[in-house]
Amino acid sequence: MQEYDIIVLGTGLKECILSGLMSQSGKKVLHIDKNPYYGGESASISPLDELFKKFKVPGPPKSLGRGKEWNVDLIPKCFLATGQLVKILVHTEVTRYLDFKVVEGSYVYKAGKLHKVPGTEEEAHTSDLMGMFDKRRFKKMLLFAQNFDLRNPRSHQDVDPHKTTTRDLFTRFDLGLDVIEFTGHAIALHSNESYLDQPCLETINRIRLYCESLTRHHSSPYLYPVYGLGELPQGFARLSAEYGGTFLLNRAVDEIVMENGKVKAVKSEGKLFHCKQLICDPSYVPNRVRKVGRVVRAICLLNHPVKNTHEANSCQIIIPQTQLHRKSDIYISVVSYAHNVASDGMYIATVSTAVETSSPEKEVQPGLELLEPIMQKFVSVSNLMVPNEDGQKSQIFVSRSYDATNHFENECEDIKDMYRRLTGAALSFGGSRHQSHNSDDD
Repeated sequence: MQEYDIIVLGTGLKECILSGLMSQSGKKVLHIDKNPYYGGESASISPLDELFKKFKVPGPPKSLGRGKEWNVDLIPKCFLATGQLVKILVHTEVTRYLDFKVVEGSYVYKAGKLHKVPGTEEEAHTSDLMGMFDKRRFKKMLLFAQNFDLRNPRSHQDVDPHKTTTRDLFTRFDLGLDVIEFTGHAIALHSNESYLDQPCLETINRIRLYCESLTRHHSSPYLYPVYGLGELPQGFARLSAEYGGTFLLNRAVDEIVMENGKVKAVKSEGKLFHCKQLICDPSYVPNRVRKVGRVVRAICLLNHPVKNTHEANSCQIIIPQTQLHRKSDIYISVVSYAHNVASDGMYIATVSTAVETSSPEKEVQPGLELLEPIMQKFVSVSNLMVPNEDGQKSQIFVSRSYDATNHFENECEDIKDMYRRLTGAALSFGGSRHQSHNSDDD
């Protein structure tokens, strides 16, 4: 009978990051996954015929090129160049195993058309999203956010970041509704309107993060791994293994053994593995999670760049919910052969949103129309699951399902929250040995 500090069930990105961090801090970690591959629900599927099999679609047709050149992410998400995931990657030095490329553009949908999101004063000056007076006000607000320092009250300009709402902040700069819409949704990356009545500190921080990420690479604030997101869980799995972590893939989990309401062991294929703590995704503990919504995703294979994106090989597009009288935004993520995830000249575009009606596929239609013509489409609807408890009593720590957004900021909040509950300490990135990462700027 083997003893471990922590057993991790599933090799989703969050589980692999936590496993890497725990192994690095000296914990004895065992990883068990029922799947034969890494990534769980956020896996990359390759070769292409595996994707067709997964969605029970006959094919793939010859026109899609060589199947082994495809790596299709089931849940594509970019990360901001100075965002939390990059900080985790740099801190753990997992950047050694990965290469990144900049996502070429960031776009927002307004009145039936796509517009580049302005994130700098120069871009604001040339943007067709706003008139001359709006541009001036927007630039002032951008400058305020960039210079804002919580420790320096002089930079607050009489704004109380803990009391002034975001709505009041925008009113103070006299921003028009159109400017508020793209600032809130395409720069601060809020997915609905509730942020307007919250204290403005978080929105200021989000605007700063976007601007800082943009200054890193200029064309857009987003990065995406070469060969797709499947490289990430594998990178953190290698980190865990380097520090003594053990991996058992393609193994059934028979039962989670409890004693006095606390996790004691995991039984897998008749063998008992003892542990003090358990980390897992919702699929391993259906009785410990509840459904809080659904997400619809449409993966589309294209043989052309998306119209009105300046022929970009990759981009992020956000359709703010007010444009379509919805409660939540629609997200479109576009990557291509330039990121080594598709055959030469081919593109993968994924449209996702939170489900609000009984016809999920109809809800992503406005996004699909921007991608026409589509060679092949795969639609999935998944439940958004969250844990019922914080895990303190049972010592079972469950991650949340991946949301509809096309960036990793919310997922990183979940990782940090789980880390805090597991260890009792905040995840900090101080003292990391290298501050640069090997991103490819072309």
